[in-house]
Amino acid sequence: MKKTDKPGSSLFVRRIGRLLTMEPGEGSDGTGTQDAAVVIRDGEVLFAGPESDVDREAVRGMPILDAGQGLVTPGLVDCHTHLVFAGSRADEFEARGAGLSYEEITRRGGGIIRTVESTRAASRDELFTSALPRVWMALRQGITTLEVMSGYGLNLEAELRILEVVRDLDRATPSDIVPTFLGAHAVPPEARDDRERHVDAIVKEWIPAVVEADLARFCDCFCETVAFSRKEAGKVLRAGLEAGLIPKVHADQLSRSGGSQLAAEIGAVSAAHLDFASKNDLDAMARKGVVGVLLPGCGISLGQTRFPEGGPLLDAGMRVALSTDFNPGTSMTQNLTLMGTLAMAYMGMTIGETWAAITSSAAAALGLSHRVGRLAPGYQGDLVVFHTNEPREPFYEYGGSQVSKVVKRGVVVVQRSEEGEISLPAGT
Repeated sequence: MKKTDKPGSSLFVRRIGRLLTMEPGEGSDGTGTQDAAVVIRDGEVLFAGPESDVDREAVRGMPILDAGQGLVTPGLVDCHTHLVFAGSRADEFEARGAGLSYEEITRRGGGIIRTVESTRAASRDELFTSALPRVWMALRQGITTLEVMSGYGLNLEAELRILEVVRDLDRATPSDIVPTFLGAHAVPPEARDDRERHVDAIVKEWIPAVVEADLARFCDCFCETVAFSRKEAGKVLRAGLEAGLIPKVHADQLSRSGGSQLAAEIGAVSAAHLDFASKNDLDAMARKGVVGVLLPGCGISLGQTRFPEGGPLLDAGMRVALSTDFNPGTSMTQNLTLMGTLAMAYMGMTIGETWAAITSSAAAALGLSHRVGRLAPGYQGDLVVFHTNEPREPFYEYGGSQVSKVVKRGVVVVQRSEEGEISLPAGT
């Protein structure tokens, strides 16, 4: 039985100082509902609203969680991470600070390929052991659902091993971990002399093997000058789509490489980065319902002072999500609320847009907007209790954490005292 099929628990969350349900019509100013409650039955939300409206018979005998007049939001969603990898690239961070570009480091043998070498050399157990604390770190940050991509194997054996670790992590933790196949992340050294043959192998061998083993829900591709052309990326994503994998795109991060145009053309569920996407690109993606995933952590790691802007995407009618892009090379952070800080400070996003970007819109970027990212009847009972009841505070006090408790399917999986002491379930 899959973990998502397991019944959840029941919980009456009361004395909520302020509740953000992220339901449409709640308002964009982040005020939410004061003096609220959430009722979770068998892992699903039964009620979310004013505590005075709670049916007392419905909660009779239920376990009670006192929110202490804190802020409560849906469980956070990190919709773009590369969490399974081996090795470190801390020296590349220093090199970029000294003036070397990402492209130059890549050409010198660094970048993605360096992580690939370390990851290929690691066993499945070693990858699992290093990745497991990262999943728990995400939970401590309030992240209850996250995408994890492959892409650091770049041969069939290693890609399958990474995706098997992703599956193992999903089974071993309370988190919902969404697997994405990113075999077309970079061209490995052994394939550079025959790119066409390599792309054909991804299309004809890798994708069928991933689907046969039921190891991924999405197929992604890095469409960029240092990775795959628009034509190559299109071939991979169409093959994935025909095999039942929903397309996503790493698009226009370093240049206007055609990734955004491809995302619109193929009807991708999301397109990430978008630093160099044009207005026409954004309009085309908006018409197709593509969610734009902005990754401001990359700007910090790459030593940039320019961050992707949320306003143009929103003006075009796109939904905008934020993500950590947690990876060893260009965004070594799991602090999703820090991404919200950057969005409000540098990317022109309001408090309401920022909360949506790490909850409901991030869920849409994973095709899960019907199940997570909101607190409403029928949704999964995932929520975060913050020490503060001020919706701006988790972004205003950047770099730390205001998380008090994390609930997954009606089960309290993280508790943090005001002194910072963390309590986790036994065995973790």
